[in-house]
Amino acid sequence: MSASAITIRSGELVALRLFDIAYAIDLARAEALWAAHVGGASSRTRLSSAPPKALAFGVPPLRLVLEPVALRLGEAEVSAQVTARLYDFGVAALAVRVAVADASWSEFAARFNALDRAVGPGAPPAFWDALLDHVRTIVAPALTRPAGEAVLQEDYLLGTVHALDEPLDAAALRARVDLAGLLSGEARPLSEAARRDLLARSFSYYADDLVVLTWDRAFIYEPRRDSDVADVIEVANAQLVEFRYYDALLDDELPRMYDRVEDARRAVSLLASRRFANLARRLYTLVAEVTELTEKVDNALQVTEDVYLARVYSAALELFRVPALSASVDRKLAIIRDTYAALYEEASSRRAELLEIAIVLLIALEIVLALLRH
Repeated sequence: MSASAITIRSGELVALRLFDIAYAIDLARAEALWAAHVGGASSRTRLSSAPPKALAFGVPPLRLVLEPVALRLGEAEVSAQVTARLYDFGVAALAVRVAVADASWSEFAARFNALDRAVGPGAPPAFWDALLDHVRTIVAPALTRPAGEAVLQEDYLLGTVHALDEPLDAAALRARVDLAGLLSGEARPLSEAARRDLLARSFSYYADDLVVLTWDRAFIYEPRRDSDVADVIEVANAQLVEFRYYDALLDDELPRMYDRVEDARRAVSLLASRRFANLARRLYTLVAEVTELTEKVDNALQVTEDVYLARVYSAALELFRVPALSASVDRKLAIIRDTYAALYEEASSRRAELLEIAIVLLIALEIVLALLRH
């Protein structure tokens, strides 16, 4: 049997584009603004199959429904559904969904690659910019400290199969289709080593479901049409965007911090303590803000009992190098905390030094006045 003999009765292709658009988003206000301006559908996301006590969003993101768009995939023009999901820590995740019905495996793979060419990282940015501007314009009053024009972003592709023309379990499906070719986007056959690497992060809970993760694509076989796996992959991407932002922010801040410390040390003694204190307060504010937001990002998804989704989620985080970025942010925050402590001590010592000088001067003045009186 060959892959061409398999017909996908229903499925979908999803292109994700995630943006860091603000320091934080007031989701309740954003929902009200969307309803007032658009009158469109919105909802607070919940995982569909996992019990709330087992796995749940820390703060459920806000899902907004946009108008459908027309896309040209190869020779065909298709209608794609568009949604946006807003996370309270400042990330907007846009999703373009193309339904697939009664398609062979080769047609499914061809449309997947066509979607990548149409709206993937190599495509012109105007498509995603227009969607983002539409969302951001409406919810702008709900954004705290909106990001500038150079918005940090990530992209991801999901290929999902819900039903086949014949019942197949995960093992049979893997034997019948070229998953490595689908996930690599390559037309030429891959080496055995490359195939093993691409398919290394494969997960199944029931006999007839399958998830395969790679750096920029994932395949999901889910006959029960649960969206939880796709949701946790999106959350992992949102965390990647946010930790990339804070890692870059602290990379820029550290050299400026060193320059400000040197400037404060060059100040005359009367001004140095004030400069040290002001700089220490600025660093403390930065540390507090970044710590607060990174804790929100860390707690975006709370996993307790759902072992299967926890494995998929942890694998996605590791694959996207989120723990490494989080550790990098923590190291830079530790440097800033240590600098803050040193500046605070130096400001205190400078103030103590000024007090000692003032006391010595007062004693000298008292001695001079006493001598003059006699």
